[in-house]
Amino acid sequence: MKTLIGTGVALITPFKEDFSVDISALKKLVNFQIDNGVDYIVVLGTTGEYATLTTDERSIVKRTIVEETNGRVPLVLGIGGNNTAAVEQQVQEEDTDGFEAILSVSPYYSKPSQEGIYQHFKKVSHASPLPVILYNVPGRTGSNMLPETVARLAKDCSNIVGIKEAAGDIDQAMKMIAQTPEDFLVISGDDMITLPMVLAGGAGVISVIAEGFPKEFSSMVKLGLERKVDEAYKIHYKIAPAIDLIFAEGNPAGIKTVFKHLGLAEDQVRLPLVKASNNLSEELKSFIASLEK
Repeated sequence: MKTLIGTGVALITPFKEDFSVDISALKKLVNFQIDNGVDYIVVLGTTGEYATLTTDERSIVKRTIVEETNGRVPLVLGIGGNNTAAVEQQVQEEDTDGFEAILSVSPYYSKPSQEGIYQHFKKVSHASPLPVILYNVPGRTGSNMLPETVARLAKDCSNIVGIKEAAGDIDQAMKMIAQTPEDFLVISGDDMITLPMVLAGGAGVISVIAEGFPKEFSSMVKLGLERKVDEAYKIHYKIAPAIDLIFAEGNPAGIKTVFKHLGLAEDQVRLPLVKASNNLSEELKSFIASLEK
């Protein structure tokens, strides 16, 4: 899927001061991404605080992004869970009009074996009307999807087209690139090692930092894909301090603080998450000012 090569962003769900969904800010954020060179947008992922949204709110967020994007960039929809039957049912019944693919996280909390992970995604693949991108994020799920399992799924399920690999392990990512078909997308899910992954043969990134600094980060990924290594690393080292900062007190508290300082959205998050501290907020404000010089 060449349309999903480059920079994707895991879009936040902006909230007003009263914690209601801020539709106006959401529209601004969509246009901010597209106007600054992002290649595609991921909707209702972890960064979008999917777990704390009601069913009605999820529908509103999804519809707003589809309408505001208006076909200008591809959209990917997050659908996942640790109840295989429920995920199967959701991918069959969900309105996926306007979306190009589904991003589905490896089952969390249950800590299944590699065989359990394989069987889960095989079921999801067969149920899905859209191509499926796997999502491996051991820090959140409690289990790691090994390269051999990914390669097996890529071989056995024709509509599993890629993986968002967020183990933070460049060695594991390189094994996934080596063991999967040439057209299988190994997408970075870790902002700090995005460029090394791209240079090793990865397809790009689904990023958090890129939505705050889309012009810079998408330029870096583009340069990496073009093998313009020195130019790409120049941008990497310019952005790297902000990557550490936005994750210092959890995601999406950090990136929402960036949007607050950019005047695009409030920094509200819903419990059990809390807003970034004043100290972190000031550090991010200083970084933004230094970047604009």
